[in-house]
Amino acid sequence: MSQNPTLTDLRALTRNRARAQDGALFLQELARDEVEDRLSMVNKIFKAPGIVAAFPNMWRGNLNNARVVAEAEVIPLGVGEHDVVIHSLGLHWSNDPVGQLIQCRRALRPDGMLLAVALGGQTLHELRSVLAEAEISVCGGLSPRVAPMGEVRDLGALLQRAGLTLPVADTVALTARYQSLWHLMRDLRAMGEANALSARLRHPTQRAVLDKAAELYVQNFSHPDGGISATYELIVLTGWAPDDSQPKPLRPGSAQARLADALRTDETPLSD
Repeated sequence: MSQNPTLTDLRALTRNRARAQDGALFLQELARDEVEDRLSMVNKIFKAPGIVAAFPNMWRGNLNNARVVAEAEVIPLGVGEHDVVIHSLGLHWSNDPVGQLIQCRRALRPDGMLLAVALGGQTLHELRSVLAEAEISVCGGLSPRVAPMGEVRDLGALLQRAGLTLPVADTVALTARYQSLWHLMRDLRAMGEANALSARLRHPTQRAVLDKAAELYVQNFSHPDGGISATYELIVLTGWAPDDSQPKPLRPGSAQARLADALRTDETPLSD
């Protein structure tokens, strides 16, 4: 349902996900815990959840009556069947993230809630930086290595483009410590997050590039307790399917009190 340029090689992504190891899925577990915490703060009982997840088995049995489906370009959730839809850590690999959110909205009942967790733009910025510098130094050019990830403002705007109301986007930052670049890359493979970009190199990276990147990583992003630091940023998106019961913004000029009075300050008119 998307005509956007193909960013992700879906066959490679499926292969990477299949090779993931349960013990390395701490980001997926963090996203799940964040969702459960957010749902517990909503003053509403959800009876028909729908969940879209890269690793569906992690979610089965967590929410009563939930329908859990694997991430896909066409999400197999029925129109208007759910009072809450959860989308967990798949938007950064989607070839059409807006389409993903639109499909989630279509699966919602009126006044249903969407709760999506996505990897944000600060994720692995250290790795992206050192690989780029190393490849330029050794090879004289760049190749795509880390999937592009949206900033919080951009991802928040996608909620409105998808037709959701009362949009909110906020971030959860995590700094992980690894012994070396090699340990970080091994962990990413075990997470199912190895490079699946369509434009990626189709041959092994030169050892000289990786050695240089490892050296730059230690020089620029050492962890205070030893080893290296790696940033992960989770962006949590919340929106609601439109419904007449939801609060509406007042018309411009309809305010009954002045902001200057509330702030106990003088109002200074601007010149034309």
